[in-house]
Amino acid sequence: VQLQASGGGLVQTGGSLRLSCATSARAFGSWTMGWYRQPPGRQRDWVAAIDSGDSSYYADSVKGRFTVSRDNAKNTMYLQLNSLKPEDTAVYICSTGVFVPGYGYVTDFGSWGQGTQVTVSS
Repeated sequence: VQLQASGGGLVQTGGSLRLSCATSARAFGSWTMGWYRQPPGRQRDWVAAIDSGDSSYYADSVKGRFTVSRDNAKNTMYLQLNSLKPEDTAVYICSTGVFVPGYGYVTDFGSWGQGTQVTVSS
């Protein structure tokens, strides 16, 4: 699985960005997809996920500010980032995986590709 994240950049506090995660794999529509982020010098944390039925799931830290969506015709997942804060600064990475009710999103570590840098200035 090859996934490519894009759309990052430098934005001021309160601003917005839309990230994309694209693949050429025809099976994209059947996959559960997720976003992670890794701030400088810190561990990688799960952010959001969307399953093949378009059900979406979010970490508490981004709930109400970030929205995950997908366009199966374009084999692309999106993450809309609104009301950005400096603590949202990180490399954002997408992956495939499964969402386990009562547990959370479990990623396929082999699916991680290069991420995209989001920097929020104060």
